[in-house]
Amino acid sequence: MSDKGILVTGGAGYIGSHVALMLAEAGERVVVLDNLSTGFREAVLHGTFVQGDVADRDLVAETLKTHDIDTVMHFAAHTIVPESVSDPLKYYRNNTCATRNLLESCRDAGVKHFVFSSTAAVYGIPEGGLAREDTPTAPINPYGTSKLMSEWMLRDLSAASNLRHVALRYFNVAGSDPAGRIGQSTKNATLLTKVACEAALGKRKELIIFGTDYPTPDGTGVRDYIHVTDLASAHVRALDYLRDGGESCTLNVGYGHGYSVREVIEAVERAHGAPLPVREAERRAGDPPQLIAVTDAIRQTLDWSPELDDLDRIVETALAWERKLVVQ
Repeated sequence: MSDKGILVTGGAGYIGSHVALMLAEAGERVVVLDNLSTGFREAVLHGTFVQGDVADRDLVAETLKTHDIDTVMHFAAHTIVPESVSDPLKYYRNNTCATRNLLESCRDAGVKHFVFSSTAAVYGIPEGGLAREDTPTAPINPYGTSKLMSEWMLRDLSAASNLRHVALRYFNVAGSDPAGRIGQSTKNATLLTKVACEAALGKRKELIIFGTDYPTPDGTGVRDYIHVTDLASAHVRALDYLRDGGESCTLNVGYGHGYSVREVIEAVERAHGAPLPVREAERRAGDPPQLIAVTDAIRQTLDWSPELDDLDRIVETALAWERKLVVQ
């Protein structure tokens, strides 16, 4: 633990709020910067909250100085893949250009450590459905490209300055805080687990399975689902690693195995105790049959070991949070 502050951009959002909570519980001094365009003020349970945009260089510079920040964890981003295809400039403006402004402010303020929220979308459709950190990056949508460009900027800045970083490439994040304090409240969400839980509780009239003829055991797409709490712990371990003098690196964050769409739906049905309204449809363009992380590097580099690697547990926490939202 350090007496310096940690700036968590996008810390009122789904993943950022879980990381901010874990950092605060570890005794860190947390400052959350969020414009609340998709985040929720009530998700910030500890620390100092600053409402504003990462693209606001004056605000960022003042925040870094006022709160004596030496570490930035950067989550603020647009994340909806179909939207990135229909409005690519929105994603390059917010995910890439705003990140460039943030990095410049970090350089000028002498920030030492930077943990970046990246994505498996940088790989596109890897051969065989398995992605290692050295798998060629070939994003197939502006979302993935915007994140990869940010990785490149971070790499180059680290080479030209004293800033060191860890870029974490997320696979499919799911679940919510097991204690039920915070969760995924995103409106019009596209992540399967949340959509399935919404369908179970009648918030959606149906759940659509896109593609049932993939070369997978049950014909539906297979993804590597990771509980958001395990993902948050990877960020804490990344911070420990940087504080201990670790070199800049890029790491996958997943469990190293996958579940199919049907398996996720069945898990939600078990937790809910009733079938979901499901409709089958054609494949979506660009969806790989399988996308699974190879996770040897993060386990070795960060000494990271997940604790919630169980689909039923992931779904139970997601459904519990969705039920809580119903009564709020």
